Amino acid sequence: MSAQAGGRGERLELGITTFAETYPDPVTGATVGAGERLRQVVAEVELAEAVGLDVYGVGEHHRADFAASSPAVVLAAAAARTSRIALTSAVTVLSSDDPVRVYQDFATLDLISQGRAEVIAGRGSFVESFPLFGYDLDDYDELFAEKLELLLAIRGSGRVTWSGRHRPALRGAEVHPRAERELPVWVGVGGNPQSVVRAGLLGLPMALAIIGGQPARFAPLADLHRRALGEAGHAPQPLAVHAHGFVGEDSAEAADVYYPSYAVAMSQLGRERGWGAMTRRAFDEMRSPAGSLVLGDPQVVADKVVSMRRDLGISRFLLHVSVGTLPHEQVLRSIELLGTQVRPLVERALVAA
Repeated sequence: MSAQAGGRGERLELGITTFAETYPDPVTGATVGAGERLRQVVAEVELAEAVGLDVYGVGEHHRADFAASSPAVVLAAAAARTSRIALTSAVTVLSSDDPVRVYQDFATLDLISQGRAEVIAGRGSFVESFPLFGYDLDDYDELFAEKLELLLAIRGSGRVTWSGRHRPALRGAEVHPRAERELPVWVGVGGNPQSVVRAGLLGLPMALAIIGGQPARFAPLADLHRRALGEAGHAPQPLAVHAHGFVGEDSAEAADVYYPSYAVAMSQLGRERGWGAMTRRAFDEMRSPAGSLVLGDPQVVADKVVSMRRDLGISRFLLHVSVGTLPHEQVLRSIELLGTQVRPLVERALVAA
């Protein structure tokens, strides 16, 4: 990364994220088994590298409609089939995990992949992991803050002395294996200003999830991150955006392909969280030029990515294609278009800016 994150002349990284979704097919009701879905993810990573994308991320979930509860294991399988692409969690639910084990898992992945592993640590927007691993949701934010502190202490030293409220203390503990470099740790943020400030004060890069609203309205959070970095005396750090979307040959056709599975997933989440069901009208508003969905033909998608670069100063853009369970061949085609057609359009626009 250049010293001026998101600045003129810095290359914008493009990538893909997945939760290895297994929602029912919107037409047939059939579901993809976890094994098949995970094998599809590995094939997606291979293609993403082949078409020149920079990073692939796998999210951690602990429920039936997502197949990836252990991103490091999935990414290790992908590491054996690739040689260049960065491999990241998206996110690691650090609040309900053990920082010692997180470091060991991703240091191991980093060693296997020859320096391509990253961690995006987050508090988690799903809460199933908290009772599963014996944590109280009342401690939601305190757990994350404490465990992030420990993860960074482990990253910084092979011998750690640390104590906190939610985990047994460590006294001169050695954590192995050690990555051969400083393992990249990002903070994943869904829009909470406190989380943004935390990332900045710790000198960490930030990944901002934009899955609703207008991306331009997230500019104050990007600015807050940069201010917190500066006030704490840290160098500028990268900013990433994670957004839902799909690249197709034609924008209208892409919307028709994407909507059914997207509506299944978002309506299910809506029922769980008290939102209304996804409608086609709301969907079309979301894919408008100012909306959060990065969806359309390569030029439409490139224009949105360039707008986020301009408005937010991002240095990485991550497209989450299969929010519902799209047919695998459609996901692969979208990845191919992102690398072969969107990337050149974005690079030409940034050079001309």
